[in-house]
Amino acid sequence: MLVRTDDEIYRVDSVWLGPPRATFPWRARYVSYGVGLLVMIGVMFLQRRVGIGLDFFSVAWALVITIVITRFIGKRINYERPLGQVVELFRHEITGPRARTAIGGGEVRSDHVRVGPIVRPRKSSADRGSRQSGRTTGRTTGRAKGRAAAGRGKGRARGAT
Repeated sequence: MLVRTDDEIYRVDSVWLGPPRATFPWRARYVSYGVGLLVMIGVMFLQRRVGIGLDFFSVAWALVITIVITRFIGKRINYERPLGQVVELFRHEITGPRARTAIGGGEVRSDHVRVGPIVRPRKSSADRGSRQSGRTTGRTTGRAKGRAAAGRGKGRARGAT
């Protein structure tokens, strides 16, 4: 025994047939007119942003592009997958998480580091007492001064390119 399904009633497109002898020369579903209007507005907006002026040929090309895009979208819309679901699927595809393909890290540079003399912290009062007793002089030697002067004013470390 063969069981018939009710799919035939859903396959009927909701199209405007119009009065006799006043129909459109094409068959389009109601949703196609709405999609076409939105696509036409988007295409013409992009044309103006690119710098294409408003003349006969730009409107004609916008109409051709609109028809192509609307037919492409219309083939994916039916009673099982309505327009809202297609738009939501597209949004999820665009905003969904992706695997990272970029390698983290990178080149380490020291160009921003200023090289200068070593600054030592101030001595505390306990250290001053030991300096007075003669253990340290607290003065920099000539060799240390030469090293400090050689490093002053250079924006790069030695060996940096």
